[in-house]
Amino acid sequence: MQKKVLLHTCCAPCSAAIIEWLLNNGMEPVLFYYNPNIYPDNEYEIRKNECTKYVNKLNIKIIDADYNHKDWRKSISGLENEPERGKRCLQCFKLRLYETARYASELEIKLFATTLASSRWKDLKQISEAGMWAASQFQNTEFWDKNWRKEGLSERRKELLLQNGFYNQNYCGCEFSIKK
Repeated sequence: MQKKVLLHTCCAPCSAAIIEWLLNNGMEPVLFYYNPNIYPDNEYEIRKNECTKYVNKLNIKIIDADYNHKDWRKSISGLENEPERGKRCLQCFKLRLYETARYASELEIKLFATTLASSRWKDLKQISEAGMWAASQFQNTEFWDKNWRKEGLSERRKELLLQNGFYNQNYCGCEFSIKK
């Protein structure tokens, strides 16, 4: 029997190698697409559609959570001028991984992880802190604190990006991370 994992996903390029690794290691990923930070709306749709198209090809379930950028903005209020990898990012990760843990709890999937830990744009310590905190908010959930950049996964990410012709963004997602 395969072990299920609820995998918070941010985009197809960050997800593909992780999904492949999970499947090759006897795990059953269920994807959770919750990214209210992504700006503008059309960027959100591009990333969501790309990820959905990819996992549908693999016959993997994806949960499309609500997009509410306005609520995300409220949650990071006062942190708009923080640098990348600063307090705003930690708050963003906490919000997104809290929702992931909540869904994992509702679906009775004990283990959850995030593709954020594969992105070069992110601080792994912040992701770990946010994931551990989110897991502590719900009984019977556990955050899988795995560095998805190791074990050749960064290289495989690049290969799968090219093989699949994925749209590959050049910023994290929120309006504050867009390079000026």
